[in-house]
Amino acid sequence: MYLKLILSLLFCGIALSKANSYLGYKVYDIDAKDDFEKEVLFRLSGNDDYDFFNLPKIIGKPARVMVQPKDQMEFETTLNKFGIDYTVINDDLGQTLEIERLQNNFLRAALGRSSRISFSNFQRFDAINGYLDELAKAYPNRVSVKTIGKSYESRDMKAITITDGQSSNKKKAILVDGGIHAREWIAPAAALYIIHQLVENFEKNSNLLKEYDWIILPVVNPDGYEYTHTNSRMWRKTRRPIDEKCFGTDGNRNFDYHWGEVGASGVSCADTFKGPTAFSEPETRALRDLMLTLSGRAKMYLTLHSYGNYLLYPWGWTSELPETWKDIDEVAQAGASAIKKATGSQYAVGSSTNVLYAAAGGSDDYAYAEAKIPIAITMELPAGGSGFDPSPDQIQPFVEETWIGIKAMAEKVIEKY
Repeated sequence: MYLKLILSLLFCGIALSKANSYLGYKVYDIDAKDDFEKEVLFRLSGNDDYDFFNLPKIIGKPARVMVQPKDQMEFETTLNKFGIDYTVINDDLGQTLEIERLQNNFLRAALGRSSRISFSNFQRFDAINGYLDELAKAYPNRVSVKTIGKSYESRDMKAITITDGQSSNKKKAILVDGGIHAREWIAPAAALYIIHQLVENFEKNSNLLKEYDWIILPVVNPDGYEYTHTNSRMWRKTRRPIDEKCFGTDGNRNFDYHWGEVGASGVSCADTFKGPTAFSEPETRALRDLMLTLSGRAKMYLTLHSYGNYLLYPWGWTSELPETWKDIDEVAQAGASAIKKATGSQYAVGSSTNVLYAAAGGSDDYAYAEAKIPIAITMELPAGGSGFDPSPDQIQPFVEETWIGIKAMAEKVIEKY
């Protein structure tokens, strides 16, 4: 049995090598010592040949960037020219990703359907939707599932509503999503863990559902998510064709609030391409419509991303803060404190622009400004592997830690609203 399984996985590896395997790609950590060096890195990040995974403003937090083989000499020469310290943390990302892929596939096949959901491996999109449907069938009084739209490739975007069995449209709500960026696999995994805790561990978490319903969309970008499993692990965007050469839009630059003003590219092949128009993507339109239907009811919008251990809030388009920023900060700080107390992990808290970088057209800004959801937070989960690629054995500890913070934030929201 296992021989057949291993041969099958090796065959899959051969097929994958025909796509983008990232062989020879290097990942660098870069320690900028002062504001000048930070500015050099910021200017380098404007080069679409360099994929900056992380570009914090905080001195002492390293930037991380992936560089393809043809650009590595020029990139290192530039850093050396300015005396900027760097470390190669992975000298062949493709090799690492292939090992992780085989491990994940092996675990998925070995576990099979032995349980409703597993946090020992990353789930494919159909399995995620299947889990939601299974829960709705098993707990019909507390769980319902609705298709809120279809992706460009006609995948059903399913959102789950979780209640205490006493749901009504008058109850307040918490809206959570994950996976708007395709390569951030830990985000849908964390969304699934929230669902698992609220539904299958109901007795322990029933206090979170007395006054609030939870609506959770585990994967905002299903086409991109599947593409990272089958073709290109580091793909970020949606998959709708833009022109003859380029596919996809950055969903988190596509929302119609200060759309395209800063931190978003107009180049169609760029990872941060803002889209030809605001809400050009069926996936972002579906999420927008879900937000607007919850306007007035929803008191918190939480969007899950990776990576970097951040709890971020509006604004993404300016360094100025919204009038009620102290309320949002109070909720985010509650999450950061709970995580630090439980595990020792530290989350940086602040507005997106002031902690990381300006990026207009994000879902959190739109949720706060247009859908009138008073608490809007982006949670950047921990890094794994080279950043976006936690190993399967990191999933459980990551999602457990994330849940600690989310539960604390939800309790603070319930207390305040």
